[in-house]
Amino acid sequence: MDASLLQADCERCAALCCFALAFDVSDSFPIDKPNGIVCPQLGANNRCKSYDKREELGYSGCMSFDCQGAGQKVTQEVFGGRSWRDEPALLAEMTDAFVVMRRVHEQIALLLTASALPLTAEECDLYDQFAHELSPPDGWTQELLEQYQMSGAEKRVKAFLMSLRHHVA
Repeated sequence: MDASLLQADCERCAALCCFALAFDVSDSFPIDKPNGIVCPQLGANNRCKSYDKREELGYSGCMSFDCQGAGQKVTQEVFGGRSWRDEPALLAEMTDAFVVMRRVHEQIALLLTASALPLTAEECDLYDQFAHELSPPDGWTQELLEQYQMSGAEKRVKAFLMSLRHHVA
């Protein structure tokens, strides 16, 4: 796995974080916004209308958010560059895919961190198995994301990571 997979590229995304994620009024956000609802600060160009004033307007949560590359992965790989902006019917599908892909990318980040540990041969084999599962050679599709969600892979990766605690104790 390559750490560059985890670099967000907003230019290649369809502003998925601005509609797919929910947030509540707090110190980080001035309004309640359910998932699937477009943020009122999102402009027609898929950019924040108040980007330079986010903190001043109470959107500091946006400033600290990082999708770890899940947004462009969904937009470019899963949906082939298509966008909910051009095809509003994609809104729910892209939301679902983004939520799952964020979890995939979180697990990739954790596995990459674990790869720096002095893993045994057996642990390396498991690592390779999970790396393959989280980075399909032919890329992600909606069907693969659905299969991933149902497969229990997330629990298996978590159990594997927990089993590595002895390396850091």
